Order: sequence, then structure tokens, then C-alpha cells
Amino acid sequence: MSESRTVFVVPDLHGRADLLEAAVRYAEAHWPNWHLLNLGDAIDRGPHSLRCVARLLELRKEGRATLLMGNHERMALEGPQHFSRFQQSANPQDLRLAMQGMQWWMRAGGESVRRELGGLTLEQFPELMREYLQDLPRMVFVDGEGEIHAELPAAPSVMVTHASPPKAHRDYPDPMSAVLWLRPTDGLYELPTGVTYSVHGHTPVRVVIQQGKQVYLDLAAYKTGRLALLPLQVDGPRGLVVLEGEGNRQVAETLPAFGHMLPAELARV
Repeated sequence: MSESRTVFVVPDLHGRADLLEAAVRYAEAHWPNWHLLNLGDAIDRGPHSLRCVARLLELRKEGRATLLMGNHERMALEGPQHFSRFQQSANPQDLRLAMQGMQWWMRAGGESVRRELGGLTLEQFPELMREYLQDLPRMVFVDGEGEIHAELPAAPSVMVTHASPPKAHRDYPDPMSAVLWLRPTDGLYELPTGVTYSVHGHTPVRVVIQQGKQVYLDLAAYKTGRLALLPLQVDGPRGLVVLEGEGNRQVAETLPAFGHMLPAELARV
């Protein structure tokens, strides 16, 4: 790369396409060479999952975004994957698993996508969603030049995953499954040599906090209207921006507050 770029992390959007657009506008105004790194959970619960998906895919095709898998993407993928197998195998077990996967997703927030589309079936699963759900990585590393790596680089870096660093857990023995589901209470988390800190969403918090070497960014944007943007600096988390759009600020008071609060610039949108 000829010059370093600003890689900024955007946590769980949950259908808030308006806040995604606000994040892009902020980046264009403040970081000339920017790249958006989304933590996953762009879909479900909020009003415009499909608009979020379409815009994120557009940014990725332009080379402006890297998209990670969240637990909601993982749930959304379960039904279509098994249904695709059923179409090849005609095995009723594959169909049963597809239907169970679809129900799992619907109960966890996918019902909002069904309402948005006016209906949603395994037989007519939207191609836009199918494209979005394919090949989402679960973990990346960002170095001091703003380059994004699938594997741990030799240079110091920041680890970025949806929920937590990889860690074998009684409920998720595969550490790369755990990165989609674990909470701060499931720590302590160890980081590889050379990783200075890690960044996550998944767990809604009252304010952006750091606990140990983990930073948690999810401000429940789909309810509160507050979306955190963190430009990644290898030497430590700084430069945090919180966009404030339409939402219920009182919801934030019900969310947990723990660890060390990171100072933030507030920007109304």
C-alpha cells in the first residue's frame, strides 16, 4: 500500500441503514483514505436489514468495506444451507434441519426481515441475502498501516471479531464458533503475541468500554440511535466517535456499564 488508511470499526447495525449512511458520510468528511470494517449483525431487529445489506455489499465491491460474520448472520445462514443440501439429496433429515434453522433465526430476530420483505421462505430466499451471507470471515487483524489480514501478521496488530477473541468454551468447544457468541463475562481472554488489543460488538453496553485488552462497541444502535465508530490505532484505542441519530436514549440506561469508559466525540446526525 502506498499510504496508510483509516480502518474504522462499525458494530452491530441491526437494520439501521440510516446510521450506516451517517457513518459513511462521517468517514468521507474526516478520513480521506477510509475503510469500513463491520463487525456483523447488520441484519435483524431494526427496520431496514435489506438496505443495510445492499449498501454494505456495494461498499465491499468498491473496496471500501470488509464484512465480518456475526451470530445473526450465522443463524440466518443455517436454514438456506440445509435447504440447499436437501435440494441435492432429497433427504428429509436435511429438510427438517433447514426448517429448524429457519425457526431458530426467526425467533432470534429474523422475523423483522420477513416483515420487511412481506414474506420469506426457504424456497424463495432473497438472492441479496444469499450473496451477503456467503464467505463472511470471523476474524481479521489490522496492522498499523491499515492493512487487513486473515492471519496473524508479523507486525503489531489489532484483532477484530464479532463477539470475543477465540477461546474454547464449554458451550462452544470450537474457538472459531465462540468468537460469534461469547460475552465479557466469559473472559479472561488471552491474545496472541503482537496483538495489542481486540475489538468486538455483540454485547450491548451503555457506553463504549475497555475491559482488559478487549474493547466493546455495541451501543444497541437499533434502539438507542447511537452508533460507535472506532478508527483503529495499533498503539491503543483512541479517536472514538459516537453518532447520535433517532432513537430512545433511555434504553441506554438499562444496559450494563463495566470496565473503563473510552472518551468519545459525539456527532449528531
